[in-house]
Amino acid sequence: MDAFNNLTTPATLLATRRSGKARDMVAPGPDAAQLTAILVAAARVPDHGKLAPWRFVVIDDRAAFADLLDSAYRAQKPDPGRLELEANAAFAAQAPCLVVVLSRVDPVSHIPAWEQQLSAGAAIMQLLNAAHAAGFVGNWLTGWAAYSDAVIAALGQPGDRIVGFVFLGSQSRALDERPRPELAAVVSHWP
Repeated sequence: MDAFNNLTTPATLLATRRSGKARDMVAPGPDAAQLTAILVAAARVPDHGKLAPWRFVVIDDRAAFADLLDSAYRAQKPDPGRLELEANAAFAAQAPCLVVVLSRVDPVSHIPAWEQQLSAGAAIMQLLNAAHAAGFVGNWLTGWAAYSDAVIAALGQPGDRIVGFVFLGSQSRALDERPRPELAAVVSHWP
């Protein structure tokens, strides 16, 4: 796919991916063709039972999304502070592109719910990797809105959960490297 022109080698791609702060992202974000390629790649994840237990919602109208967050927050907290409302508006407007990833567990499937939820998490990770391969930076966030019944109802269907808000764009500055675990602390061998 032409959208992945930043790819040097798979190992380099994976070893260099890191999250950028959504509030620091600038244009350009992915155009329609690039976003489609990123979402096609994001859908190519392990999916026991071929259930596609996730959905992608591209937020095109950020003002309407800001209004949704405002009304949902006011319903939860009837007397919000000005700074809280400003933070919600800023959240809705940051980064050039926003994709909300929903988890939709099929309760009648023989596939355990945990495996379905893991597939949704893998879809976000694949989305972030695909965005990086296409030359963009991504940020997976949650926060209060991910657990708001009003926000979930507006974006999804009954039974859905928001796995994350994935912001995509171009980096405005060099990304900071964060401490990574020593392999000895997270890898063991058995027996």
